[in-house]
Amino acid sequence: MEITQPGFGTTVQDRGRHGHRHEGVPLAGWLDQPLADAANALVGNPPGAAVLELRGQGTVLTMRRGPVRVALTGAISANIQRGNDSVQPLLPWQSATLQNADQLHLGLARTGCAYLALAGGCLVEPQLGSRASYWRAGLHGLLGRPLQTGDLLPCGQWSTADMLERRAAPPYSTGSHAIRVVLGPQHDHFSPEVVQRFLTQPWQTSTAQDRMGMRLQGQALTHCDAAAADIVSDGTTPGAIQVPANGLPIVLLADSQTVGGYPKIATVIRADLPRLAHAVPGTTLHFEAVTLQQAGAALRQQQTGWASWLATLEPFVPAGYLDDGALYRDNLISGVLRADPLYGDMT
Repeated sequence: MEITQPGFGTTVQDRGRHGHRHEGVPLAGWLDQPLADAANALVGNPPGAAVLELRGQGTVLTMRRGPVRVALTGAISANIQRGNDSVQPLLPWQSATLQNADQLHLGLARTGCAYLALAGGCLVEPQLGSRASYWRAGLHGLLGRPLQTGDLLPCGQWSTADMLERRAAPPYSTGSHAIRVVLGPQHDHFSPEVVQRFLTQPWQTSTAQDRMGMRLQGQALTHCDAAAADIVSDGTTPGAIQVPANGLPIVLLADSQTVGGYPKIATVIRADLPRLAHAVPGTTLHFEAVTLQQAGAALRQQQTGWASWLATLEPFVPAGYLDDGALYRDNLISGVLRADPLYGDMT
């Protein structure tokens, strides 16, 4: 697949680089795991296959050696310009098959994050056990740099004779409840009243955000004293909420550094981390403190919901495709066919 137009904010992502944080290498990987897993499921990939994470707009891809099955997940629009110059929409939550010379025009990820899966995965060369892009360290997923016009993105060729595509409803709702956090590990650097204010006041996401983290706007949080605004640098993790001396929280995301010297008032639980991928500038956030046991229960509930969604995947006949199997199956006697609304009137 050729990068005809790289667009803005498009990267290759997978589960990330586990096991290298002690060497100063961040986790990286996708921001919304359930959304990426859903895209992979729609094209028959294993859950860990590398996908394209779409954080902006303007990306155009051209199929140079097909066919390849693709699928989009998230609030995003796209069009396929076929080799015969016909144009058809690629709807999210269902797969489609690209042939040679087909162009895929990807629109804006309206909630800040969407995913495109390719059958067989994005087969760029792994680095430190992962294909995830991490620009700050030169781990760009392809040739050690961001995607550029003319780059060829290797992927798995789709070769099955089954022309039925796959579709399903969105697997989960981002929800409107508060972002759940576990307090600490340095919430004692703030008075109980300030901690309560952190949990009760609304926060606005600012324009200062990327895959490393996002800065929040609101009434500043005061530390117990000036010395409490700094700590001896210790480990950080995606979801950690740092509070620097200016009192405005910073929520760390997938590309976060491995250590930091700001006190961490709380940490977002794993089940709610995907929601932060969609907190575009101006989004209002509220936080709610939970226990470790509640955090574990929330993750198990998310995993149960994922399994339920996976069972709803269904095949469908793409527009303009004649299903030979259905033709023979519905042939009652020679020259007479049964009319079926799924395949159209075939009498």
